Amino acid sequence: MTISNDRAFNEGTFSEGNPAESGPDASRVSSMNTLEQIAHLVRNCTDCPLSGGRNNAVPGEGNPQAEVMFIGEAPGFHEDRQGRPFVGPAGKLLDGVVGSIGTNREDVFIANMVKCRPPDNRDPAPAEMAACTKYLDRQIELVNPKLIVTLGRFAFGRYFPGEGITKARGQLREKDGRKIFPVLHPAAVLRRDELRPTMIEDFKAISEILEGGIEDTDSEAGVNAPTASETAVPTAQLSFVDASGPAAVPTVQAETSTVNVEEASRPEQLTLF
Repeated sequence: MTISNDRAFNEGTFSEGNPAESGPDASRVSSMNTLEQIAHLVRNCTDCPLSGGRNNAVPGEGNPQAEVMFIGEAPGFHEDRQGRPFVGPAGKLLDGVVGSIGTNREDVFIANMVKCRPPDNRDPAPAEMAACTKYLDRQIELVNPKLIVTLGRFAFGRYFPGEGITKARGQLREKDGRKIFPVLHPAAVLRRDELRPTMIEDFKAISEILEGGIEDTDSEAGVNAPTASETAVPTAQLSFVDASGPAAVPTVQAETSTVNVEEASRPEQLTLF
C-alpha cells in the first residue's frame, strides 16, 4: 500500500532515502556546477510534502558572483505565485533598504532556508529545512559571498542554533570561515514600524563591512554594528515601499528599538510577504 507524502511526513516515515518519493541526494546536488542547475533540481524536488502544495518552488535569484547573499526563511503567497524570492511587501522593503546602501537586488543573491511555501505561512518544520539544506549549501558554495546576511531567526539559527535574533542582530559573526551578519526579517519590520530605525542602522553596517570598516569578527560575542549617530545616512536614501505602496520612511530617531521580536506571530508575519 502506498502511503501519501503528507501521511508519511506526519508519521515520521517520509525520508530522502525513499527513491519513489524523494529528489536528488546531497552528492548529486553537490556535483552541480551552476546555480541554474540547482534551480532546476529545486523546481522538480519532491523531498518533503511541501512539494505537493506548491504552485512554484522558489530556488533563489541574483548575481552568481554576489558579494552579499541574503538568506530568508520561506516563500510566502506572492513568492509561491511567481517562483521568485521576496517579491511581496516584505520584498519591497528589502529592495528599499538594499537600495539605501547603494546597491540593488541584481547585485546580491537572495535565497531561503525552505524553497516551497509552508501551508498558511506557518513556521518551516525542521524536516523541511533539512530537506532543502543541500540546495542552500551548494548555492552558498557556488556564489561564495564575502558576507551572508541572515533575515530573521530561522536563517540565523542555521548558523547559531538556540540564539535569539533580538540580541544577535547587528553583530558581525563568523562561522565555518564565513562572515555572518544577522538582521531582522523585513516582515517583522512591516508589522512593527518602530523597528525600522533598527533595520536601517543594521543595513548601513553592511556597507561598512564590505568596505572593510568592520573587520574583526568573533564567533562568540560578535561585533556591534555602528549606532545610528555614528553613521548618518542621507534622508533621501531612506525612502522605500511598504505594504501600502510607496511611502517615505519617517525621520529616523537616534535611539533604536529594543522590542523583542522573538515571539512575533508567524502566520501574521508571513502573510505580509
